[in-house]
Amino acid sequence: MTSRLPKLVAFDLDYTLWDLWVDTHVTPPLRRDGNAHNAVLDRHDVEIKFYNHVPQILHRLRAANVLIAAASRTSAPSVARNALDLLLVPPKPGEHDATRAIEFFDQMEIYPGSKLTHFKKLHQKTGIPYSEMLFFDDERRNKEVESLGVTFCLVQNALDNRTFEKGLAEWRKRHPEEVVEDAAGDAAE
Repeated sequence: MTSRLPKLVAFDLDYTLWDLWVDTHVTPPLRRDGNAHNAVLDRHDVEIKFYNHVPQILHRLRAANVLIAAASRTSAPSVARNALDLLLVPPKPGEHDATRAIEFFDQMEIYPGSKLTHFKKLHQKTGIPYSEMLFFDDERRNKEVESLGVTFCLVQNALDNRTFEKGLAEWRKRHPEEVVEDAAGDAAE
């Protein structure tokens, strides 16, 4: 039996999935050289690319049918979306075609403001309980989402497999079993 996963895993973008701030380090227009995997360049050849372990983490979540969300506070949402659209995630072993990064994200809350707003919108759009959400972010202040019931995992230096597993372990510790709400049972009481 495989260990249970949250129904939704959300990621901040800047300094969580890649090593820059799109609103201050990047100057549009963005471009990709041909079919280069995991590399987009801006006007001044600044490279935007996912940290090394991010592609396999995205593939793993997709294979497990976990919803993937981007929850990013940025003043350049169009640049962030453009980067996700242009970035090609290398294929899984045994596959041949790369996938545009944006295709991995089922939900995108990319705009300035509190991460509480981002998660309230994710909950509203998906109907997924906060307890079934895990969030990776490099800023400690965004731990405020835990007030909603979201499990928060601080990313230090880069999202890698070790940090990802740490976040999953914390979420599993807090939610050892799936809670199934029985509407019929509630009405009978």
